[in-house]
Amino acid sequence: MNPDRSVRWVSPVLYTAVLAAGLHAWLVGIGDTRLPLFLGGMAALFALEFVRHDLIALLGRIALIAAVVFADGSGLSRVLLALLPFTAYFAFGRTAGIALGAACLAGVATVLQLRSPGWTSDSEQVSDLLMLALAIALAIAMAAVAVEERRGRERIAELSAAAERQRLARDLHDDLGHHLTAVIVLLEKAEAFRERDPQAAQRALADASSSARRALTEVRTSVRSWDFHLGTALRELCTDTVVLRFAGDESRYSEPVLRSLFHAAQEAITNARRHAGDGVVEVYADLGPERALLTVTDTGPGFTADREGFGLRGMRRRVRGVGGQVEVRSEASSGTRIEVTVPL
Repeated sequence: MNPDRSVRWVSPVLYTAVLAAGLHAWLVGIGDTRLPLFLGGMAALFALEFVRHDLIALLGRIALIAAVVFADGSGLSRVLLALLPFTAYFAFGRTAGIALGAACLAGVATVLQLRSPGWTSDSEQVSDLLMLALAIALAIAMAAVAVEERRGRERIAELSAAAERQRLARDLHDDLGHHLTAVIVLLEKAEAFRERDPQAAQRALADASSSARRALTEVRTSVRSWDFHLGTALRELCTDTVVLRFAGDESRYSEPVLRSLFHAAQEAITNARRHAGDGVVEVYADLGPERALLTVTDTGPGFTADREGFGLRGMRRRVRGVGGQVEVRSEASSGTRIEVTVPL
């Protein structure tokens, strides 16, 4: 489990701060910094942010942070140790995060004992260890809040999907029951009038056939909406002037997210048709491993932000409901681009 998008900024910001502090310490001569190892370790930590395999990323981060702490003579880079339980919490759960945090503190205390046996009498070193303990505790707490927030969104999405399925099942039952009852009544009428009024019997059979066809159509529509596929739904919106490019795997996303993306595309295309005339509308959907991206672009006259109507405001509410955001870029006479982003 990679860190949530809301806290993914933590590592790069902390790396940047430590890099700046380490370079400053080296320039002014604080400690004995091994500059090549320090810079190489920091560069590798930045690169490691692009590794998505949880175990490899965690092990690599442990090794690199240990190397950076060893190379940094000022001792300022010890704060990076707080990232280890932070990462472990997301990847392997609460127990792993707390255990790794305790191991970091024990490791630092052990190194201090080996280097300076009387360190417990040095208020500065004791204070540094307490500050590190506080940083680790805050990192674990931040990870816990982010994980619970993600679980809450997933639970809401599951409940929304269950409610939608129940609604579809209820509608299917009601509509199908109505049509089947009508078919039975009409068939009984046709049987009763077969000898006395053949024309009335024929009309009853025709009506029964029509009702059965309507029932079949509604069943197919309901089943199609129940087993929702974003790619199929978007292709049905395409015309000669609506061009779709679709990439990624939608199976990793929940149904509420897929439906919110579809309704956003539907609303954006409708707005383009209403305001942009007969120009080409480009729809691009990319359901990647970290986030779903939907963009709808037209070459119409555009509009200013104060002209957003109910449709765009409704789109924003729907997308926010699944943890995403909507960005509208439009200016008069320069077209409109609507971008919807939903993190996985």
